[in-house]
Amino acid sequence: MASVTAVIEDDTAQPADVSAEGVEERETLGRDVLGRRLPPLKERLYPPMPKDFEGGWIATLAITALAAILRFWNLGNPVKFVFDETYYAKDAYSLLKHGYALQFIDKPEGAADKAILAGNLDVFKTTPSLTVHPEVGKWMIAAGEQLFGMNTFGWRFMPALFGTLTVLLVIRTVRRMTRSTLIGCIAGLLLAVDGLHFVMSRVALLDIFLAFWLVAAVSCLVADRDWTRRRHADSLEHRDGSRKIGRWLLIRPWRLAAGVCFGLALGTKWSAVWVMAGFGILVFAWDLGARRALGARRAFIKSVFVDGLPAFVSIVLVAGITYTATWTGWLLHDNAYDHDYAASHPAHGVMKVIPDDFRSLIHYHQEVLAFHTGDYIKNATHPYQSHPAGWPIVARPIGFDAVNDIKPGTNGCTAPAGVNCLSVISAVGTPLLWWAGALALIAALVFWIAQRDWRFGIPIVGFFTCWIPWFFFDDRPIFFFYAVTMIPFTCMALAMVLGKILGPAKQALQASTPRRLVGSAVVGAFVVLVVLNFAYIWPILTDKVMPHPDWLNRMWFKSWI
Repeated sequence: MASVTAVIEDDTAQPADVSAEGVEERETLGRDVLGRRLPPLKERLYPPMPKDFEGGWIATLAITALAAILRFWNLGNPVKFVFDETYYAKDAYSLLKHGYALQFIDKPEGAADKAILAGNLDVFKTTPSLTVHPEVGKWMIAAGEQLFGMNTFGWRFMPALFGTLTVLLVIRTVRRMTRSTLIGCIAGLLLAVDGLHFVMSRVALLDIFLAFWLVAAVSCLVADRDWTRRRHADSLEHRDGSRKIGRWLLIRPWRLAAGVCFGLALGTKWSAVWVMAGFGILVFAWDLGARRALGARRAFIKSVFVDGLPAFVSIVLVAGITYTATWTGWLLHDNAYDHDYAASHPAHGVMKVIPDDFRSLIHYHQEVLAFHTGDYIKNATHPYQSHPAGWPIVARPIGFDAVNDIKPGTNGCTAPAGVNCLSVISAVGTPLLWWAGALALIAALVFWIAQRDWRFGIPIVGFFTCWIPWFFFDDRPIFFFYAVTMIPFTCMALAMVLGKILGPAKQALQASTPRRLVGSAVVGAFVVLVVLNFAYIWPILTDKVMPHPDWLNRMWFKSWI
């Protein structure tokens, strides 16, 4: 059945695929099935990029610099281990110094933390430790500790750096998707002032690295879409038999890069597997659409073999190899946790062909999986656990740190007599951004399905593959900060919906056009309100000492406390 991807009439406009049936006729008529005029097929396959190359990079770097200033400002404070930094910062340092994770002293309670903060790093035992997440994120934290020492700035440096780089990636990815520097910069600015992403960029946890590698992988896939379609478009100039199937592009560098990024994401947290699976299906749909646009007969079958199998190798197999390589430190150290498992458990059957080191690594993975799914964690509770159903509307954020009952005149408390102060770090998303983002995702789903606009499929697939899987693990404590992987895709969707409100780019040349004036006013006002909302919640994101009433004013719902 013939189908056509709608051309969106705004400054993010980009033509997309048409089906195999009637391609030649539509090229001749120059109209789609809805009667709208279509650009030439070559331009539909690969619309030109914006011509503001230098200006685009200046705007990109300016917003990235803003994100960096926000994230690196006063990064070393508070001078303490915040939330799960107590595990990851020490595991990272153990990897750095020993090559594998060691247990640390734990008696009296908090002894290791106090010793490290006092400058004594001799806190590790000789016994190896079972760590329940892969090692990539901890190695990244370790890089900061190597550069700046085993201190709060050292273990928070790399999260701040990669949180900042995520903003840059979002700008350039959305710019490529929409062919609009403005829409890309709006997406990056929104991410730069999100409270959750901001806090997660300033603590040594793993999820900010997971978000970065996922966005990096998706960015590579979007670049690959352009790379392949540009080559398909170039092949149209040569009217030979290749038009029946399109170019054979078995080695696609951007997909290999995406496979490496997905492997590093998996090496940070296993939850990346769902995102990789979702985008694997999406990129196959892109390839199929391109083959149909080229007029390939039996496009589905051909695309399975010409695109699907190489994509599996480039993305899934490369990701698997990359993930395995991230365990090199564990494999090289015989004293690592469970490394001697295979030596004391002889192999049987087909397992005999697997080297002992890898059999031990498989068993290690089984133990980690048992931890995440076993009765121990299912019976656990936490005061800040949060059901994923409430994440899109920030129903239950998490508190990372709190110092209560600070008396007036002490530690910077300027409250009047009889009113105490407190300082907190609350991982709460910028409310206006998240609430508008939830509505934008609904709109994005409509644009993707009803108008068949491929661009909106990217934030939809990214958001839902980062979110929906957690519903299957709601029998164990899970937390709102896991949603930091969702917010880059939310900002993408919101920026593109704002592009719809902004109006067609051609109206920008007519300053008096009411449509463009109204759209610009609405979009500008919204972005300003988001920035002001972020500024308002800044004190509860940064451990600022404030009077108790001021804190309550920022706790908009009882569930936030």
